[in-house]
Amino acid sequence: AEAAPFVREYFTWMEAGDLRLGATLWLDQLSIIMTLVITGVGALIHLFSVGYMARDAAYPRYFLYLNLFVFFMLLLVLGGSYPVLFVGWEGVGFCSYLLIGFWFGEKKNADAGKKAFIINRVGDLGFLIAMFLMFAHWRVLDFAGVQAAVAATAPGTAVLTVVALMLFVGCTGKSAQLPLFTWLPDAMAGPTPVSALIHAATMVTAGVYLIIRSGFLFAAAPAAALTVVVIGATTALFAATIGLRQWDIKKVLAYSTVSQ
Repeated sequence: AEAAPFVREYFTWMEAGDLRLGATLWLDQLSIIMTLVITGVGALIHLFSVGYMARDAAYPRYFLYLNLFVFFMLLLVLGGSYPVLFVGWEGVGFCSYLLIGFWFGEKKNADAGKKAFIINRVGDLGFLIAMFLMFAHWRVLDFAGVQAAVAATAPGTAVLTVVALMLFVGCTGKSAQLPLFTWLPDAMAGPTPVSALIHAATMVTAGVYLIIRSGFLFAAAPAAALTVVVIGATTALFAATIGLRQWDIKKVLAYSTVSQ
């Protein structure tokens, strides 16, 4: 039997009218697996970076950004409600912008960081709209409350479909799916350990995590679930065919990541 999640609220984050947001962390099997991936892979990449960045003048700044990224990624997977998850979501987007444009002295690096930031804002708008709709219809934003509200709503209704699709728009941005995938190949402008940490191991799985965490919502909205399957399958095939014709090894890895 699945154990009940461990939930702890540390303080009241925001209170206004019916809206009450707590700084809540949520630990269950899914969060633990994601936490182990982030800390495990993150530790190895930090270790590798010590040698890789040893002669770089901005060595302290690099590790500041890298640790800030790991903090926000952990907040993303441990958040107990959609708004707390969203703080981590925005945080990793910001750190990704800082790390991709790390060598901003070259214009193409700065442009790559800016491109990643702007394309991710498009996806994040979808995530925000999903949260606005959840609150407008169900007056709750924590995972347990939303799950109970979804269970009480007839499956396949318009509100469930639209909320699920808007969450998926957020995922297409963060996980570089069609049509918001173009930022990831350019993101290889950052230092190589950054490409490994963010764009091959952790940040691109944020979209996967969000869909699994909201699995009950997609199960109740078959049209949205079908959309996820179609876009996921199309992206897998489309990006793999682009990857076959790339000559730069980092670009090959980038399109491979988009595909997978």
